[in-house]
Amino acid sequence: MVRVDAKKSHHDLKQYKYLGIITALYITFQLVADVTAGKLVQLGIFTVSATVLYFPFTYIFADCLTEVYGYAKARSVIWMVFFSSVIAGLIYSLVVILPPAIGFDANEAYTRVLGQVPRILIGGWIAVWVGGIINDYTLAKMKIWTHGKHLWARTITSTIFGEGANTILFFTIALSGIIPKELLIASILSGWLIKVAIEVIMTPVTYYVVRKLKKAENEDHYDYNTNFNPLIIKPQ
Repeated sequence: MVRVDAKKSHHDLKQYKYLGIITALYITFQLVADVTAGKLVQLGIFTVSATVLYFPFTYIFADCLTEVYGYAKARSVIWMVFFSSVIAGLIYSLVVILPPAIGFDANEAYTRVLGQVPRILIGGWIAVWVGGIINDYTLAKMKIWTHGKHLWARTITSTIFGEGANTILFFTIALSGIIPKELLIASILSGWLIKVAIEVIMTPVTYYVVRKLKKAENEDHYDYNTNFNPLIIKPQ
């Protein structure tokens, strides 16, 4: 297994087999979340956004990216997700304001779904970026501190902080003033707990995927010399 520092050029130039696939899945799940996050569903005693059922997978993708390819590449993927979401949001807004064709009876329903998207998107953009950076930073730093051991503790801890920031920011920005305060707080707490629980349940899957990726890519990156500035877009 190759362990490399972020400054070694072969890491930057290396062609990976699965980096593009993971990135595409990450972006896909985010774009789906953009237009479905506004729906609250009842899961037992919990009132949560529908996204709690699938959005945690973005953090599993992020964990795999950071653990295998390093923080810099994971950070660049977060920026790709961010820009993809912005472009999608602009297109959604354009679709809403375009005049409907004569006889098109679904325009009101279209507007009801996509018309609320701008505020949700803004909340999502901020929440996804901040939560993603916190998650990846925590995981990368803990990998150094633990010398690559205890992946389960690193993925769960990074998710606790990352998903916590994501959930608080998203609900506060996107739904504050739209739903009652009590429901807002309950949704934040329950959403955060469910997301972390899914991460815990999926830990064996994360272990399996990470192990397979490291072997397939011949990569196990440690961010000893990485610049952790979150505003850098390109991987180092």
